[in-house]
Amino acid sequence: MNKLLGNAPRHPGLWLDAVRETDTDWQHTPIITMPTESQGRQELMQLSKQLAQLSQQGRWVVLINPPSIGYKQLLASAGVRMDRILLVHAKDEVETLWAMEKALTSGTSSAVITWIHSLDARDNRRLQIVAKSARAMGIVLEGVVNHSPTDATLKQPAHFAQGSFFSSVH
Repeated sequence: MNKLLGNAPRHPGLWLDAVRETDTDWQHTPIITMPTESQGRQELMQLSKQLAQLSQQGRWVVLINPPSIGYKQLLASAGVRMDRILLVHAKDEVETLWAMEKALTSGTSSAVITWIHSLDARDNRRLQIVAKSARAMGIVLEGVVNHSPTDATLKQPAHFAQGSFFSSVH
């Protein structure tokens, strides 16, 4: 298998645009980039009716790196089939965009929604090239601030980080 992949470009930005099959009737859909100030909650509420319809088609609705905004309750109350939701947790933005590209072009997804901090011009262009062969609706929610536990512990006052508060008393 290494011989087959040996000459393939390793960076997703170097992949060539795949040729679309001629027997499909997929529309050329641009990938929509939406700035968000609500971690994507308001945008997801706006899209929920359309996502409910798409989930009834039997294909996946892919959510890549969704923050904790109560999206499960929001989608379920809108009538989205929760057994058609596919969650992807990527480790960084390169992996996030790669997962989005794969989900958009696989033919098994009806919608792909990605939460990302920022999208530079190169990555935006890369997604527009992917849009030519996309088989699903693609949405990038840009401006999401991820709060990781390490960030929270760094911002704590020093007296809360002391181990003596939790030591046993004898």
